[in-house]
Amino acid sequence: MRAPVDTIAAPLFPTKLPWVNVERPQASIQRGRPLLVEFWDFCRPNSLRTLPYVKAWHERYAPAGLRVVGVHCPGFDPSREERAVREAVARLEIPYPVLIDSELELWRDYENEGWPARYLFDGRARLFEYHYGEGAYAETELAIQELVGVEREPMAPLRPEDAPDARLSRQSADQPGAYRGPYEAGGVWAVLDGAGTVRVNGGGGQGGLELEVEHPGAYALVEHERHTAAVLELEIAPGVRCHATCFTPGVT
Repeated sequence: MRAPVDTIAAPLFPTKLPWVNVERPQASIQRGRPLLVEFWDFCRPNSLRTLPYVKAWHERYAPAGLRVVGVHCPGFDPSREERAVREAVARLEIPYPVLIDSELELWRDYENEGWPARYLFDGRARLFEYHYGEGAYAETELAIQELVGVEREPMAPLRPEDAPDARLSRQSADQPGAYRGPYEAGGVWAVLDGAGTVRVNGGGGQGGLELEVEHPGAYALVEHERHTAAVLELEIAPGVRCHATCFTPGVT
């Protein structure tokens, strides 16, 4: 969505917060160059689903002047620890600078409303375009192209539900802890911590899954081709904690 006015300035990055992937943070944020700020959390499925687009925009448009900064703001206990964030950035192979905002300081400065959220600023550090949640990927990429002066075909949608003309059905609401029961969605994720085994729908084979939890984060459990009504069965090993069960959209 385009900014309603061209006078909304980018809040300054707090000087005392830790960073990943950069030694001199202020030197990487240069005036005169467009800036994309992405609020995310490695424990949020929606953040992980958006991440491939943000990484691709960095690769595509950094040579033309775009600067990308991830702002990690925790929504679950496992993602509050700085070490866990640093390990997640390395595991997810994020190449651009990431600010660790564990106390939501910059989040409050932006008056941010959720995960993920992206804010695109022009070379004068004025808000140009923004979006909350998943989607609008082509819209954001075209706005980036406008600022950096590049014309090329935007990325193809990575999933059917990402297409601009996709018709989506409302998925079931996220549930605290390990949910068992009926749901409607395009996919199911769980926010897990600890170490051990999680069995989904009876384990391997016949639509089941058995996965090993080795680090905190959001784990994909079920992926449907489209919006589906089904029943979820979860078996959580004693060494694993399930913080939430999350549902993602699917095409109608």
